[in-house]
Amino acid sequence: MDIFQPSGNMVVDIGGGTTDVAVLSMGDIVTSSSIKIAGDKFDIAITKYIKNKYKLLIGERTSEDIKLKIGTVYPHGRDQEMDIRGRDMVSGLPLTITIHSSEVQEALWDPVSSIVTAAKSVLERTPPELSADIIDRGVILTGGGALLHGLDQLLADELKVPVLIAEDPMSCVVKGTGIMLDNLDKVTKRKF
Repeated sequence: MDIFQPSGNMVVDIGGGTTDVAVLSMGDIVTSSSIKIAGDKFDIAITKYIKNKYKLLIGERTSEDIKLKIGTVYPHGRDQEMDIRGRDMVSGLPLTITIHSSEVQEALWDPVSSIVTAAKSVLERTPPELSADIIDRGVILTGGGALLHGLDQLLADELKVPVLIAEDPMSCVVKGTGIMLDNLDKVTKRKF
């Protein structure tokens, strides 16, 4: 993605702690938003859902496994089940239950809808000529959260623009930062 051209590029970076949404053009940020909802909140939402629905306490690792193995945010995106183990809150004893992808979708609805809202907000504040570029080029998803099943489809439906997952979403932000450091002469000088 060449952000130094006079055209609009939209990026949604879903990391561990924050989601950053920005429209970039001519080496600068045109519009942006940052929210403290990302991968960690996805895990917390799954843990809370299972605790409330099944009265079962699970750990972070189990929540992460659920998200990666059967998680989806797109309606009817996956039809899978997974056995999970935890501690029954009523008896205090170990318990195994089966959870379905549709339940994970339900658990993730609140944090994912916040990300969709942030992306819509940035797109709405984008100048029309750059919005036209985004319609042509699409939105790029980066970060570990980009790997959440169905997120690209959900964003494409909600934003009405194509959404593409970056080639290497886990490390492309780091690689992009390296490219920016190599091209500091092109970056506009700002007063902070």
